[in-house]
Amino acid sequence: MADNFCEALKKLKLTSADSTEDSLEGCLDCLLKALARNNAEASEKIQENGILQVFPGLLGPHSSCTPKVANIIAEVAKNEFMRSPCVEAGLIPPLVQLLNCKDQDVLLQTGRALGNICYDSHEGRSAVDRAGGAQIVADHIRLLSQNTDPANQKLLTVFCGMLMNYSNDNDSLQAQLVNMGVIPTLVKLLGVHFQNTPLTEMCLIAFGNLAELESSKEQFASTNIAEELVKLFRKQTEHEKKEMIFEVLAPLAENDMIKLQLVDAGLVECLLDVVGQTVDGDKEEDIAELKTASDLMVLLLLGDESMQKLFDEGKGSVFQRVLSWVPSHNHQLQLAGALAIANFARNDGNCIHMVDTGIVQKLLDLLDRHVEDGNVTVQHAALSALRNLAIPVVNKAKLLSAGVSEEVLKFLKSEMPPVQFKLLGTLRMLIDAQAEAAEQLGKNVQLVERLVEWCEAKDHAGVMGESNRLLSALIRHSKSKDVVRTVIQSGGVKHLATMATSEHMIMQNEALVALGLIAALDLGMAEKDLESATLVQVLHKLLSDERSAPEIKYNSMILICTVMGSEPLHKEVQGLMFLDVVSKLRSHENKMVAHQASLTEQRLTAQS
Repeated sequence: MADNFCEALKKLKLTSADSTEDSLEGCLDCLLKALARNNAEASEKIQENGILQVFPGLLGPHSSCTPKVANIIAEVAKNEFMRSPCVEAGLIPPLVQLLNCKDQDVLLQTGRALGNICYDSHEGRSAVDRAGGAQIVADHIRLLSQNTDPANQKLLTVFCGMLMNYSNDNDSLQAQLVNMGVIPTLVKLLGVHFQNTPLTEMCLIAFGNLAELESSKEQFASTNIAEELVKLFRKQTEHEKKEMIFEVLAPLAENDMIKLQLVDAGLVECLLDVVGQTVDGDKEEDIAELKTASDLMVLLLLGDESMQKLFDEGKGSVFQRVLSWVPSHNHQLQLAGALAIANFARNDGNCIHMVDTGIVQKLLDLLDRHVEDGNVTVQHAALSALRNLAIPVVNKAKLLSAGVSEEVLKFLKSEMPPVQFKLLGTLRMLIDAQAEAAEQLGKNVQLVERLVEWCEAKDHAGVMGESNRLLSALIRHSKSKDVVRTVIQSGGVKHLATMATSEHMIMQNEALVALGLIAALDLGMAEKDLESATLVQVLHKLLSDERSAPEIKYNSMILICTVMGSEPLHKEVQGLMFLDVVSKLRSHENKMVAHQASLTEQRLTAQS
């Protein structure tokens, strides 16, 4: 057999130009048999004998040998080491020309050859791109999409595979296919051929490739992809098939319009069924399906319209089912349930309804189960939900009386920045305009010392920012001398002075108001800290900076007037020529700033 193969290679090389088609067919059959026996070895020999260079001349549209030559190229190109040589041998242009042929066998083998050459090969894709192969294949798919003849379905499967290999992991080629209008054609294919497993799988893989591309989402949204995918999902019983559909749904569901379409198409009911079927399963595939389904459910709730539709004024069956996940024994469902509540709690109406229907206790019970060595993602999700629920004014007192602050404080010892960040945000929302709660928390030395520690968490900007803001909020909302003293004794003053130089105007302002209260309530005790924090220089800089917002200038001047009650700070004010800066502000366009500048000028003049 090996001798026949070698003989065929020689014969092909010597006589391809003037051989009869019959003798060529025999040689080609011999090559195909050798490839079937040992593809890699036979491919190497084909390359070593220069046969690839012979093939372009054998790829004529009217030659009976053409399907076999294309078949051999397809087999050879299964080997990674053969793809570049195929391109270098000039096989791509004649293969692309064959795509204009009407013969189904030629088209099938040509599609296979081009698809295999493109697989994971930059050279192959570039050559097909230059020859315009993708557009011809896309046109074929469009024209053949309605034909359900088995031979046609096989050809469509090959063509879809070719486009997939051509564009896989290549954003610019994927964008090219999107611009060619491939997406509506593939969605149509899925609808017409949903009973043909190889073709639907190929469509799904192609969707998975294209759905990652941002520019594809609009095109997907203009088709009935949601309906088709949900219809296909309902038919699936095998884990692998469901996973394939999930892999397409996840990137598509990032688009708000498609989220709504998926909800309307009934995806949520499918997901709830998956959860019900897998929640008690201990097989790996059950755990994977449960995670994917519940994650996707949470993703659907990120869209405002889809979320509101599922909330349905708190009466939605989906909303009720998701609530039942929170007390579940399953960590994944606890996580998804808490995240879902956080997503439902994105407007005041929903938040008020949820608090009134007792959701807070469910979240507190969940947190309590995760205090000691708990699941960090569950802690983070439950705290996120409580933070969102605490935003409406009417909810704050209800959450406080339910014991939310006490529960949240149990996580002060957490070393996980995401948990620290949400804990801080929850407490800050809770004490907004709640003087009693702010005072109670502000006198909690353990809390204030932890905040001062986190104000130095330079590796975690979010935690650092939230710590500063909560420190300021405790003072601003309590207006309590005891709280001010706790902050001073814990070393918090310097952090508030630094916060006044933040690039965020809201944080600057919060810091200045808090510092103003510190100076007004216990200047004597704060004096040394304000001095070492160079507060007077900070204020001079803020007033001199033209970019400072009116409220920053206004509060800086009030603070100047207050700190002048301290002798060392008064001397610093005198030494920095504040009068020049303040007198200019008397003509400021903001009336409050101009008025405060006049008052501050009088104070500076009287005490100079």
